[in-house]
Amino acid sequence: MKSSEISALSTEELVAKISEEKNSLTKLKFAHAVSAIENPQRIKTQRREVARLTTELTKRKAASASEQQ
Repeated sequence: MKSSEISALSTEELVAKISEEKNSLTKLKFAHAVSAIENPQRIKTQRREVARLTTELTKRKAASASEQQ
């Protein structure tokens, strides 16, 4: 997902997407622990995707907190 696509999501969609991606990452890690997955690089890309989404959410929370003060 590109950063422009991430910024286009609403906050509720962002929270839901983070939850979905974390769940997917957990499943990938378990699958890799049980037997080697075909492309272990997917774990790295999934982890970075979660980080991108979380960063956008944090940025929005900081912006709303600064507006309230």
